[in-house]
Amino acid sequence: MSAYSQERLLQVLLAPQISEKATYVADKNEQVVFKVASDATKPEVKAAVELLFKVQVESVQIANVKGKVKRFGRSFGRRKDWKKAFVSLKPGQEINFVAGE
Repeated sequence: MSAYSQERLLQVLLAPQISEKATYVADKNEQVVFKVASDATKPEVKAAVELLFKVQVESVQIANVKGKVKRFGRSFGRRKDWKKAFVSLKPGQEINFVAGE
């Protein structure tokens, strides 16, 4: 099916990103937002979503999110940088995360 090992594809997607912005984007642009591994590529994300959710992916946009600086008492710490993927599904396709419950 794809040039990537199934084991690798199962490690690419970390979690769906559920926020007000993600919900807005999902409704407006038929996109789903995922937290992905920091070394993931667009073709890997596409293959992983198609494998796991049995849907057809039209395109993938990826954004690197910088970790926030936070204070712990007197010292400053920094959250990890992470990567998020906006996955556009082909018309008529949808992923429903609530259906499993």
